[in-house]
This record gives sequence, structure tokens and C-alpha cells, in this order.
Amino acid sequence: MATAVSTQPTEPVTHEEEAPQIVLLDPAQVVRDEQNARETDTEPDEELIASVKEIGVEETISVRPRPDGTYGAFKGWRRAQAQQIANATAQEDDRPVRRIKAHVREDLVGRDGWTRFLSLTENKVREGMSARDILKSQELSLIDMSDVERRQAAKALGVGRNAAKQAKAAQKLDDATLRRATAGGMDLEQTAQLAEVENVRGAERRLLRALERDREEGNGGRGHWDQEMALLKAELADVDARTKAEEALKTAEIPLLGQPGYGQKDTSKPLAELTTGLGNPLTEDNHKNCPGHSARLDDEHQPVWHCSDPAAYGHKVRPQPKKPRTEEDEARAEERRKVIACNRAWKAAAGPRQDFVARLVRQKTLPDAARVFAQEVVLTLPYFYSSWTDKRESETVARFLGLKEPEHADLTETAVQLPKARVVNALFAHVAAACEYDIREPKTWSNLTVRQARYLLLLEALGQDDNGSYRLSEVEDEAVARHRPAPAA
Repeated sequence: MATAVSTQPTEPVTHEEEAPQIVLLDPAQVVRDEQNARETDTEPDEELIASVKEIGVEETISVRPRPDGTYGAFKGWRRAQAQQIANATAQEDDRPVRRIKAHVREDLVGRDGWTRFLSLTENKVREGMSARDILKSQELSLIDMSDVERRQAAKALGVGRNAAKQAKAAQKLDDATLRRATAGGMDLEQTAQLAEVENVRGAERRLLRALERDREEGNGGRGHWDQEMALLKAELADVDARTKAEEALKTAEIPLLGQPGYGQKDTSKPLAELTTGLGNPLTEDNHKNCPGHSARLDDEHQPVWHCSDPAAYGHKVRPQPKKPRTEEDEARAEERRKVIACNRAWKAAAGPRQDFVARLVRQKTLPDAARVFAQEVVLTLPYFYSSWTDKRESETVARFLGLKEPEHADLTETAVQLPKARVVNALFAHVAAACEYDIREPKTWSNLTVRQARYLLLLEALGQDDNGSYRLSEVEDEAVARHRPAPAA
């Protein structure tokens, strides 16, 4: 039977909750609460059991009543088990059978999310709680809360408003990866982002290095991380594009040719190098009924049609002199690979860059350098800006302004509601949208104009001023190199 004692409560009293009652409970009445955050390493160790046998449980546990008359321990379940074990042998060891002090939290009945959160706040700082248990508890507790409780809990945990979704995503990582991510200093959002791209070769190593570079700069920014994530997402999209191309060939029942193994002869030929028996060109249409109709995928995952065995199926090889591969051929191939990589990197860099512009626009005060840049563009009306305004494209502006459903936003209505203090911010959003349109093509990096470079250099300087929150990607840095001001003598 639970017996009340006069011990003063050790938990602080808030205006929202009454002080919990402290009672002495028979440990046999205590069971593990379903919302206890610790799900691994839940048994008491021998050292704890030995201590409890000698002096009992000194630290008060926290429980909430259950319908069957028992009490669910959401804090101190291992201590309760240790006392249960100690009591089981107390008589034969000539030791007293002890009860256990417990905070009885009747106010938590029916509040599963907040109960798990309180359990998490205790267990998280105790040695031995796994990263997976922490993530699962963050997810489940934050989901099952009121908005007021969720804001309070997120602040206490030091996480953002999307913490529940991030915790769920991060749990996709295996235990070893989770431990390395935690040891490397990744926060919850970064761990979730790692889970998003973990299948890209070297993703974990690259992100840990980016995190280290941000930390070495010591200003609290994450510019290196954001750029590396953008590249990894682009590579992941590239892998997905190839997978879809392969699935399309499989659906069409067209064999995808692999590379021949060591010592094997490649009998296949591209259709562009073949003719029919009468010397007519072979195309996808007139070859698709050939038993050897097959394909390889090029660097952009487009099918290059082949015949797997032209000699067996009556095709002729187009007569053309064979030229030995030269250093010039190798140089062209290497240049082609670089163009593909830079095109992909340029597209990827747009994400972090536009996210940074959106943060600038939504700041209370726009930096002076951004204001002057926008004013100059509007006053001088360069061609790139006037041609963009003729297109009346507004989605990017709406996205920079943070409007909901930017693809359907009515900027006329936005203009009416815009406070005077935000006009300059909106002006910069407008100009930045035009600049983004001007550099949208993947090959822009290869011939960046002075004005395009000026926009990127402006963002670079603003990112440095904002504690390194944004930095140019490698391909952007290379593109602006020839436009950088000469260093002072």
C-alpha cells in the first residue's frame, strides 16, 4: 500500500502543474511505463543492485498511476527493478524489505507525449542511453503533444520545430552510423540529412569533413555543410535518374548491356556504326524487332541503342578507318567528364544559394550592401533585369518572401499588405529573382559575366558577414575567380 511521507518535493513547481505527491511504494507495484524513453539497456547492473541491497534507493523515482492499480515508472525503472531484486532475497540475507520513494504524477495520466519527454530529459544525460532511443523518444514525445507543450519541449531539447520528422528520418541509420554521427557532432537536423543521402558513396565521410571545416572556422556557420549536402543530393538524384532509366528499359524488355568481364570480347556495336545487309542505316525503329536489340546508357542516362551481336543477326559494320586513341582524345573525354560534373554542381549550388537569399529577405533589416545592389539594378535597368520583368515570373519572388504556395501567390495582394519597413527587402527579392533566372542554365559557370559574378560575390560577402552561414560552392568559386578584385598591393 502506498504511504505518504512528509518529504518536500524535489521537482520545481510551475504555474501549469501542481507539486507531485511523494509516496512510499511497494516496489512490486511498480512496472515499466510504456512511455519510458529508454528501450535498450533497461536492466540494472550488478553495481546498482549491490548498492540497493545495502542502502536502498536514495533517489526518488517518478511514476504515474495505471488503471490496474500499479504505477508506471517513466523515470527510475532500473532503480525500481534493483529494489525488487533486493527485496526478493532480503529475508534469507537478513536484510530489511524496503519500499521506494516515488513522485506520483497523476497530472500525467493521458499525457503520453509529455511523459516520454520528461523521461527523455532524464535518461538522455545518463550514461548508456543509445542514440536510437533518444531519437525514437524525441519523435514519439513531440508528436503526441499539444502545440504549447511541443514548443516548450523543443526549446528544452534544443531542437527545431521539425524535430519530430527529423528524428523519424534519422532512425533509418544503423546503430554504428548513428554513433559516429553523434560523436562527430552532428545535430538532429544534420543526422536526418545524413540519412537522406547515406546511400551515396562516401556521404558520411564527406559530411563529417564539411562539419569539421565549419567548426574550424569557429563562427557557428554551416556553409561547408550546406554546399556538401547540395552536391550529395545532386548525386543522389543522378543515381535515381539512372535507376529510372534502367527500369524503363526493363519494362520495355530491352536488355541493358553491361561491360564485358576481363578477357571477354564485346560483340555488341552501337547502331550508329551498323547498317542493314543492304547498307541502309539502322535506327531504333527498324532494329527493335532484332533479337539483338539492346542498349547502353550514356553519361546523362539516355539510351544508346546497340545490337548485341551484329554478325549473328546479319548486320554490317559501317566502313570507317580505325584511329588509335590519342592524348587529344583522352583530353576531350576528360573535359567532357568535367563539364558534366560542373553542370551538375552548378544546378546543385542553386539550392543553398536561394535558401540564403530567402533568409536575407526575411531578416528584419536588409544588409546595406544588398539594398544598394538592388537599388542600382532598378535604377540602371540592365538587360537581364528588364528581360526578366517582361516574363512576369513571380514564383521565385514569392518564395523569397516566404509566401505560402508561392506558385499561386498574388503579389498584387502582397504589395497592399507589405509594411513600409519591408519594401527594401521585397525590392531585393525582386532583383535577386532576376539574377537567379539569369544564371539558371547549368553551363553558366563556363562563361560567367561581370554582372553575374558581382551577384555571387555579393552573396559570398554577405554570407561571411553572417557568421559564415553561406559560402560559394566550388564550381561557383571557380567561375567568379577571374572577376575577383585584385588584392591590394
